[in-house]
Amino acid sequence: MESVVFLLFFLLQVSGSAHGRCFCQVTGELDDCTCDVETIDSFNNEQIFPRLLPLLESHYFWFYKVNLNKPCPFWTADSHCGLRDCAVKPCSPNEVPEGIRSAPHNKYSAEANKQPLTECEKEKHLGAVDVSLSEKTREALLEWRKHDDKAERFCVIDDEESPDSQYVDLLLNPERYTGYKGPEAWQIWNSIYEENCFKPFTVKRPLTPSSFQSSSGSEALTFYSWLEGQCVEKRAFYRLISGLHASINVHLSARYLLDDTWFQRKWGHNVSEFRQRFDSDLTAGEGPKRLRNLYFLYLIELRALAKVLPFFSQPSFQLYTGRPEEDQKYKELLLEILNLAKSFPLHFDETSLFAGDEKEAAQLKEDIRLAFLNISRIMDCVGCFKCRVWGKVQTQGLGTALKILFSERQIEALPQSTEQRPSFQLNRQEVVSLLNAFGRISTSIRELKTFRSLLAEER
Repeated sequence: MESVVFLLFFLLQVSGSAHGRCFCQVTGELDDCTCDVETIDSFNNEQIFPRLLPLLESHYFWFYKVNLNKPCPFWTADSHCGLRDCAVKPCSPNEVPEGIRSAPHNKYSAEANKQPLTECEKEKHLGAVDVSLSEKTREALLEWRKHDDKAERFCVIDDEESPDSQYVDLLLNPERYTGYKGPEAWQIWNSIYEENCFKPFTVKRPLTPSSFQSSSGSEALTFYSWLEGQCVEKRAFYRLISGLHASINVHLSARYLLDDTWFQRKWGHNVSEFRQRFDSDLTAGEGPKRLRNLYFLYLIELRALAKVLPFFSQPSFQLYTGRPEEDQKYKELLLEILNLAKSFPLHFDETSLFAGDEKEAAQLKEDIRLAFLNISRIMDCVGCFKCRVWGKVQTQGLGTALKILFSERQIEALPQSTEQRPSFQLNRQEVVSLLNAFGRISTSIRELKTFRSLLAEER
């Protein structure tokens, strides 16, 4: 009897703590899935995360080409974030390895292999990238570039040939708290949720700016009653967006500017910021739901990595650093990660989506594709350049994951020979964004372990 009383007392203490208010509901099975939070934590933190870090720090994944000058297509957004942490340090043309930045016709020339160390590379103490390839591989790559991918895109990809596009070194421009907030930032997320998640305006989403002070239990009940009444595809779409939002907020809380003086700038975990975004009491019960949606997003992107394994397993696919030993090393690491993803025992079953009437399913898929395409265009309205870069990386990565999930037949039909036209293709931007976006989500899951510990210490 005493043990039962002690257990009840302990549970009441935990649920009443900040740790409990953030995490007590972030456990057990996820909605619309057969997987549970604990299995994902163990799998990610012990197997996936440690292998992803060195892959994303390799040459191939350093540079992401982005157009930061595209105007917002939906409203006037003249001003940009004036905070210094919003700024992006793009590489000047001569700082980007020749093999990545030059035009296709001379991309693999002998001259490209004789470039001196670049400034971006010197900062990392790494040598210049050698991009020499065999003639056969070069011809195959040029053919792929001309190939019109049969799988429909789920997101807008910046034109790499545009004079306004610049290469950004993602390692020199890490995602972290920039101070970008307020009405402009709210407008971005409101546009995403209110106009692109199939929600009628009459159904209020909990904790929008207009309802922050007046959020009520009945409002939340109305919203979730509406959400549960939607088809599984629309529920999944909302949860993906919510999970992406949660992941970004975890990053910002984990890499917060804690100290800013004339002699040092210190970044680290801000528990108060994390609580503001995920504590049940401070978010009208929303915070734990957001974290559960983060785990749902992880499952979707993990499933995409498992499905795309045949594409990356092709002998013709390389990471194109031009250094044979390094190429092989990181391709093997990539395949190790993808095989791990494939071995995960509790994958999301994407066949449950769009499984009804063929005509209705096709229209629903198109509606969702266009909605996500629209969300990717909203990234050009983000006033903080650093936030814009990482917003583009992560929306494009998720869009690429969705493209993979709904291209199963094309992936299965991939040819074994480079002489045959591929039935499925990813360009370099898609590959870089796919792995970097998953790396962000994997990092978020790993950071939750740290925040659990930090909050537990406060009890």
